[in-house]
Amino acid sequence: MMRKSFLVLGAVGLAILASCHGKGGQPDAHVEEAQAESAQTQARADEIVLPHGKAKAVGVVVRKVGPGEFYGVIPVGGKVMEATGREATVVASVSGVVSLLAPMAEGASVSAGKPLFAISGERLQDGDPAERARIAYQTAKREYERMGKLVADKIVSDKEYSAAKADYENARIAYEAISRSKEKGTRVAAPLSGYVKSCLVKEGDYVAVGQPLATITQNRHLYLKADVPERYYEQLGHISSAKFRTSYGDETYDIRALGGRLVAIGKASADASPYIPVTFEFNNSSGILPGAFAEVYLITDKRSGVISLPVDAITEEQGAHFVYIQTDADCYRKQEVTLGETDGEAVEVCRGLKGGEPVVVAGAIHVKLASVGNAIPAHTHSH
Repeated sequence: MMRKSFLVLGAVGLAILASCHGKGGQPDAHVEEAQAESAQTQARADEIVLPHGKAKAVGVVVRKVGPGEFYGVIPVGGKVMEATGREATVVASVSGVVSLLAPMAEGASVSAGKPLFAISGERLQDGDPAERARIAYQTAKREYERMGKLVADKIVSDKEYSAAKADYENARIAYEAISRSKEKGTRVAAPLSGYVKSCLVKEGDYVAVGQPLATITQNRHLYLKADVPERYYEQLGHISSAKFRTSYGDETYDIRALGGRLVAIGKASADASPYIPVTFEFNNSSGILPGAFAEVYLITDKRSGVISLPVDAITEEQGAHFVYIQTDADCYRKQEVTLGETDGEAVEVCRGLKGGEPVVVAGAIHVKLASVGNAIPAHTHSH
């Protein structure tokens, strides 16, 4: 009887054991399915869903990255400065009250011979200088013509005739130098084509003969002066170009794209200064403000085998940097990276990417914002 009881208990134990394991002691299919579902749930939790159409609409761009060329960079501070060039000063040809005939704001374009100012002397005690010049010219002309008839008859000497001729020529030159407008008075034109560097008078000012009215410059070049710390002295000979970003904007400018060049590298630091000046010249075709401070990225030797990305491809969270890798048309994965040097437009990736990954290179901020909604299980694609 007791033996029969042991047999029954053994059979029950085997039944229980069989219900927990499959063949060969392997986990039951239900356990495997639960584990797989758990793994898929975790994968979906790390997945960022941004539908392809929406991603395209907000400007998300994906590109496969790989090793390539990148230049060494020395990040320093600097300043944009005016370059020297051909200049001319516009001066008053007569005395009187000034009127402005053209916009004289700094940087305004002017053409040679274009009237810039009108000077009127109608209300002055000495009268209108242009009218006085006309009268003097006509008087000298009549005297010269009279002397020409008398010298032929030997009534006046050649010396007297020559003096009358000189008086006439001087009066003619003075009169012709005053381009008269009945409404505005004597015109004063630009002596050369260029840009207004400074206007020295304002509407209604009284000016005397020879007084400066404005300065015109033909130079549209600017200097970029970079202040390089002495610790980079040994690298100065490797500097070939530069990029910079002004203190008032986010755009990064390339000296080469602006038709610029390296002008000079200082051989020593300035007095009482720990910095060595490095100067570039470039065309101011982008309306860059002279006098602005700038972040300067000095470009040195070329390096190969470097993975780099646009700076806009990088996002930051609590001091760590991330990029976004596309896993399919609608999904992305956040990847932490370690950064190296940057030239203001691109940044070196030292760790986190091997090459060949489809990385978001534009619109990364939109992918980051989409990650906020990851808790919603809206994506059902199989991976």
